[in-house]
Amino acid sequence: MEKVSDRIYEVRVDKWMWAVRLFKTRSQSAEACRKGRVLINEVAVKPSRLLKEGDIIHLRRPPSVFCYRVIALVEKRQPAKLVAKYFEDLTPDEERDKAIHKNLVVFARRDRGTGRPTKRERRVIDRLSNSDL
Repeated sequence: MEKVSDRIYEVRVDKWMWAVRLFKTRSQSAEACRKGRVLINEVAVKPSRLLKEGDIIHLRRPPSVFCYRVIALVEKRQPAKLVAKYFEDLTPDEERDKAIHKNLVVFARRDRGTGRPTKRERRVIDRLSNSDL
């Protein structure tokens, strides 16, 4: 990190992603970098990679790939209302739709104590859950 007159010119990528609330913890942010899920300007990066203003971050969260442009750098975790000042969301609508559909998991309600579903019941549950999509 290089700092001159209260302006930050570089910050670690894991720290920035945590500060702008892309991840709940800094260790989750670092783990995503180590797994190769974070790309800066189309190159996989380590958590210690220094981020600069204007960099493009591609964040893979299967099945979607989110894309952000860095507007400003920050080291400390920001309130949710202020994070829009630090990045621009470039994610296409199709990718956001994929993420939404992933979260729409349909659970079949079963009464407590009835045990596991039989093979026949499982087929019915699968048929019903696939017909909604």
